[in-house]
Amino acid sequence: MYCIKINNMKFHSHIGKYAEEKKMGQNLEIDLRVEMNKFVVTDKIEDTISYSQFYEIISEIVSNSRVDLIETLAQKIIFEIKKVDEKKIIDVIVNVRKLSVPIDGIFDNVEVEMRGR
Repeated sequence: MYCIKINNMKFHSHIGKYAEEKKMGQNLEIDLRVEMNKFVVTDKIEDTISYSQFYEIISEIVSNSRVDLIETLAQKIIFEIKKVDEKKIIDVIVNVRKLSVPIDGIFDNVEVEMRGR
């Protein structure tokens, strides 16, 4: 088994519960971890899954999504990533960080982590 990871992808998105969040948009950071069911034994891309394909899927989801919750966004990402190759992919972990939230407090971000086996 091995993992493919893409760390700290940055996107501007129009998601959120409040109308202003959807209108103005906000910055998100996303981490992806995909556990594969076996080692790659050749040097051919066909024996694995290209991480650029994962990035393109996530970018497409984020740019087209208008959901209220980052939990919903994470779930959509997991479902679409798993569809790429259900035989090779055994686990997907997604972290979505919302960098600005309407909370009166001092903190860096709000994050959800979701796993889909």
